[in-house]
Amino acid sequence: MVRLVIALSLLLPMEWVWAQADTRTIIGGGNEFLAAGANAIRAGDYDSGIRLTQRGLDDFLPPPKDRAAALCNLCAAFTGVREAETALDYCNESLALDNRNWRTYSNRAAAYTLLGFYSEAVYDLDAAAAINPNAKAVIKLREIINELSLDPRVIMEDHQQ
Repeated sequence: MVRLVIALSLLLPMEWVWAQADTRTIIGGGNEFLAAGANAIRAGDYDSGIRLTQRGLDDFLPPPKDRAAALCNLCAAFTGVREAETALDYCNESLALDNRNWRTYSNRAAAYTLLGFYSEAVYDLDAAAAINPNAKAVIKLREIINELSLDPRVIMEDHQQ
C-alpha cells in the first residue's frame, strides 16, 4: 500500500514522521479530476493533487458527499504542504457537509498539531475515534501529540558543602 507521509518537521524531530496511510478519502470514477487528485495526494504529490481536486470542484458540481470527500482531501494535501490554516478552512467546509467522516477530523487534528493547538487536535481525534476507534492514523497522531505536549523540566541542585 502506498503511504501518504506528512512530516511535521518543524514541530517534530526527524525520527517522528506521521504516516497517514488511511486519512484521505478516495472518490470514485464519476469525476476524473477528483479521482486523479485523490491519487496524486495518495502518492505524495500534493501540489498536483491540490490542482486536480480544485479543478474537479470548480469545473463540475459533485454531489455533497463527493464534495465533502474532495474537501477532506484538500485538507490533507494542504496539511502535507504545511499550510495548516488553509487546511483548516477545507476541513471545516467538509465537516459542514458531512460530519461523520473520521478522516476529516483526523486531518483537521493534523493541521491543529502543525499550529501547536494540541487541545483542539485532541478534541478532533476524540471525534474521529468515536467514528472509527481502530483508525491507525488517529492512534499515531495521538501518540505524537502526547509527546509534543510533554513539558520537560530539569531540576538542578547545588550539592556544594
